[in-house]
Amino acid sequence: MQVYWDLHSTRFLVLAAAVLVISFIFTRIHRFLKHRQFARLHGCEPVTYCNYEPFLGLDRLYHFIRNRWDHNYLETSCKFQRHFNYTFGLKELLNNIILTTEPENIKTILSINFKHYGIGHRLEVFEPLLGRGIFDTDGDQWAISRALIRPNFTRDQVADLTSFEDLIQDFFALIPRDGQTMVDLQPLFFRYTMDSATEFLFGQSVGSLRMNESDLGFSQAFNYSLQSIMVRGSLGPFNRFYRDRKAEECNRICREFAQQFVEEAIHTVRSEKDVDSKDPERKRQKYIFSHELARRTSEKRRITDELMNVLLAGRDTTASMLSNLFFMLAKHPAVWAKLRKEVTSLEGRLPTYEELRGLKYLKCCMNESLRLHPVVPLNDREALQDTVLPVGGGKDHLSPVFIPKGTIVGYNVYAMHRRTDFYGPDAEEFRPERWEDGRLQPRWEYLPFNGGPRICVGQQYALTEVGYVTTRMAQEFETLESCDPGPWEESLTLTLCSRNGTKVCVRPA
Repeated sequence: MQVYWDLHSTRFLVLAAAVLVISFIFTRIHRFLKHRQFARLHGCEPVTYCNYEPFLGLDRLYHFIRNRWDHNYLETSCKFQRHFNYTFGLKELLNNIILTTEPENIKTILSINFKHYGIGHRLEVFEPLLGRGIFDTDGDQWAISRALIRPNFTRDQVADLTSFEDLIQDFFALIPRDGQTMVDLQPLFFRYTMDSATEFLFGQSVGSLRMNESDLGFSQAFNYSLQSIMVRGSLGPFNRFYRDRKAEECNRICREFAQQFVEEAIHTVRSEKDVDSKDPERKRQKYIFSHELARRTSEKRRITDELMNVLLAGRDTTASMLSNLFFMLAKHPAVWAKLRKEVTSLEGRLPTYEELRGLKYLKCCMNESLRLHPVVPLNDREALQDTVLPVGGGKDHLSPVFIPKGTIVGYNVYAMHRRTDFYGPDAEEFRPERWEDGRLQPRWEYLPFNGGPRICVGQQYALTEVGYVTTRMAQEFETLESCDPGPWEESLTLTLCSRNGTKVCVRPA
């Protein structure tokens, strides 16, 4: 009897395995035929793949790691984009990736077929620090996040420059003024934007500009958490095996720091409702981002998540832009002199919001910095359904490209901003004059703040902060001399800044 049951069980297992294998093969054949029909219907042609090893793409994985280690990943990516006519395929372990710098493709991804793509694949990596917010969710949840955040960046809030000036004095106090002592502006910019972002978000700055470096607890925890996100994101499918207990502790420190202000905001808003019911004409006190969120939702976790998301954008992108801009200004004394000449129109007084907007050469310098060193140089989306890119396929690279559901499509803003067919033969050079007189009017060829429905809601706030700091620096210091003998080198994390910092000497005006 036992032999009978063993034989019966063996036959059943063999039959089940056979069914599974046949089912798998049938599913793959069905998917292949479905994809082929879809591609033919839309006139798609295959893209060129850059791998020599076609199964796991280990050759490119090795080059990717080496280029990141050598700090020339972005420069190498430019060469690849030119060599493969701006759209090509890449095999990376278990993933097929399409990379592009074609404006029409990027426009399709971010705008025309916006609903065909998502960023939910970021969630596993971002959530431990940022939670579920505007930078890692799709669909209704993303729409709710954007609806919560967007009203906080009205013109009235962006035009209030008071907090910028309050912090600039602390910033100036850390800069040697003898014209000979070197100072690295990059870490100071990160401390400045941390203070301005926390002041805007929480109503209370962390005061990092007034601290010793050894006392920067929250800032250091935030830095380490962001580094961990970059490491985990680079691991791809192996991320699930990665454990960093220090990152877990830093994530906890950062979120608990924000949560105390969430509690305070909810309590304040509830108290206001009681007071407003008795005195409807009462004017509100100072604008605080967390309070505005609490007026729109009482969900503590959602408020915390959105605060962490905006803190990331408010600190890192702005500080990176300032660091890159001043690295180039220090390397180009004629540009600094021309910028200072324009700023003298203010006659030494503090600029207003309207006056900042009227400084045309300042805007040219910021545009050129964002072109040459976009603070988010690489980005991607995951196809949520079978879809099509308009160009990049076939031998001439002009045919549509079939994008199966689940494919990661990356777009390289850094490489696109350096295309000579868009920006001329000197596209690698820092030349703000290219933006003067409206001669250069790029559309999707210039994408420093993304585009489409996910365009950065805080871009005017960031540009205003960078413009204000730059103007005040130009008013305060006559000379800005580079102390870095080498060229700009990349430090690529979630944002892009100078690997060697922004080392300068300055002399007061």
